[in-house]
Amino acid sequence: MHIVNLTTLKIYFAKLLFYFAKYGKMISRNGNVLTIIQETLIKYVSLYYHCELLLWGIHMAYLTINETAEKYNVTPRRIQQLCKNGEIEGVVKEGHSWKIPADAAVSLKRIHGTRGNTLFSPGNSAKPGRLPLPVGISSYTEAVARYYYIDKTLLIRDFIDTLPKVSLFTRPRRFGKTLNMDMLRVFFEKNASDTSVYFKDKAIWSCGEYYRSFQGRYPVIYLSFKDVKYNSWQNARKDIADNIALEFARHAELADSEKCNAIEKNYYQKMLAGTLDEVELTRSLFVLSSMLRKHYGTEAVIIIDEYDTPIQQGYASGYYEEVIAFIRNLFSGAFKDNQNLAYGFMTGILRVAKESIFSGLNNLKVNTIMDDRFSQYFGFTKQEVARMLSYYKHEEKMDEVCEWYDGYRFGNSEILNPWSVINYIDENFYPKAFWQSTGSNEIIGEIIANATPEVTENLRKLLQGETISTFVDTSVIYPEVKKNPSSIYSFLLVAGYLKNSEIVPQNDGNFLCRVSIPNKEISFVYAKEIISRMNPAETESTASSIQQAIFEKDTEKLKDCIEKYLLQTISVYDSSGEAFYQGLMLGLCAILNNRYRVRSNRESGFGRFDIQLSPVSKNLPGFLFELKSSKNNADDLQKISAEALKQIKEKRYEEEMKNSGVSEIINIGIGFRGKEVSVTSE
Repeated sequence: MHIVNLTTLKIYFAKLLFYFAKYGKMISRNGNVLTIIQETLIKYVSLYYHCELLLWGIHMAYLTINETAEKYNVTPRRIQQLCKNGEIEGVVKEGHSWKIPADAAVSLKRIHGTRGNTLFSPGNSAKPGRLPLPVGISSYTEAVARYYYIDKTLLIRDFIDTLPKVSLFTRPRRFGKTLNMDMLRVFFEKNASDTSVYFKDKAIWSCGEYYRSFQGRYPVIYLSFKDVKYNSWQNARKDIADNIALEFARHAELADSEKCNAIEKNYYQKMLAGTLDEVELTRSLFVLSSMLRKHYGTEAVIIIDEYDTPIQQGYASGYYEEVIAFIRNLFSGAFKDNQNLAYGFMTGILRVAKESIFSGLNNLKVNTIMDDRFSQYFGFTKQEVARMLSYYKHEEKMDEVCEWYDGYRFGNSEILNPWSVINYIDENFYPKAFWQSTGSNEIIGEIIANATPEVTENLRKLLQGETISTFVDTSVIYPEVKKNPSSIYSFLLVAGYLKNSEIVPQNDGNFLCRVSIPNKEISFVYAKEIISRMNPAETESTASSIQQAIFEKDTEKLKDCIEKYLLQTISVYDSSGEAFYQGLMLGLCAILNNRYRVRSNRESGFGRFDIQLSPVSKNLPGFLFELKSSKNNADDLQKISAEALKQIKEKRYEEEMKNSGVSEIINIGIGFRGKEVSVTSE
């Protein structure tokens, strides 16, 4: 009978408890490392528990191979294979048969088509045979073991094909950067356990022995700066130091390594004690990589996720110069002429090259949203989303998913927002602007606050679904948003607020692009931010009153509210043509998106309507708006709004909504002249 060595297990368990207790405060600030330690503790506690019970002779409930196969609806042969591979915790082998704990969590692979790995345990999922969605999951091992996982492991193959010394991936927030970096960590890192089990059913494993030879080959330094968001440099620097100290603690084998010298061990202890000054701290990644190379006899892989989060926060909070200087020196020690470095990986939103953060780093390969290489590995492709919808039995939702979350183009790949797609399915296929709540949209507010008349006009065009041409510099930096109006579109593009529909490379390394708002979700973000930034709370109250008047079909109230809104906001704009009024009404209607699909300038009947509010639920009325404006004081506004209403009926704009099953449709014609309004409805 096979029994785990209890003495060895107790030593590992005691060691883990010691480090967890000693560095608990630092651990609590780093969710990724906390997850790793918690998973390890759970694993050893489980094994320890089973060993103790075996030694004490306490009876445990076991299942046979056939009973387990029946329980999890798989073949007995598959369960037997899982036992042989060590993928079921607490199993006991007696002769040629296996005994499986009745409460064991069983990792089943390649059982249900292309779903990835599955962790089955009693009560794991409310939908038997369906994997839960990885909402907020950034741990690769957890994602492939418990959730629906879209295989991105060929990123590893494409990296190995070229082997750049240091790679920087820039993508918008929530596009899978952290999960991919953790995947790289698990793949490359030397580990006491066999981590190849997390890749054997993935695409990378079928690429050949050469690629598999890199697995588990290197010590790894892994840092994430995604939560370094403080209002002062003192607190930000302390959090960065704690993150680095925690990574030192994760490599506890170095504390008493015979291959490291006394100076390095002293630095190690000072790092854990938090007594290093700022200059000493900038050498930390160099020292740690040096100690790892000596201990393991091979260079280290250094991974830094969301490297520019503290830079963005520093810009917003007034310590920009301090954080730039610190990170420049930290990265110089880690990546510049570091003989202890095997490979380096970084992710962020911006390239930040003009800050000289990567000064002299001639081994850096930057992969932006404009580049073809790696373009399909951050975010979901349409094929991947189609398979996901098919798996969850809602193939018919593809058009709606694309309308809300598609439109991004990275290199030559069409990409959907992964965070929003996952949440859309998880929220029972109900479309919302999920992405806007994942981070700050302050940059749009700052752009509006400092907008030139040209920028204001372009924002209006974008909100109406138009395309504009602009030069794009992918190395844009935060201060340029205020200083250089032309940099605004570069920032909005790399940060995920715009898409490029056409790219013309320039000889200076920049691009001439045709850009537009990528999808309905981002249109909602623009509209909401524009409304909230135009004026104080009174403006938002008026916007709400306008919506209420629309629902109540109260034309007099609607007229008064729009006039009040114009008095509060129209001074922001230099022009007041029909296009402006349409943009204004679109912004007001956009915050109805949870109940209505807001469309503009779409063909229906015998023409193109101005604005359509198509209800998500067919028991709500639909709305059609036709807008007309005049600058002639002699014109009769009432007559203008009546003509607008007449156009809706004559052009039969209601046909599209009628064909979709909307039974009640309210037609509203609006006439504008300056800050005057006339409303006619039917």
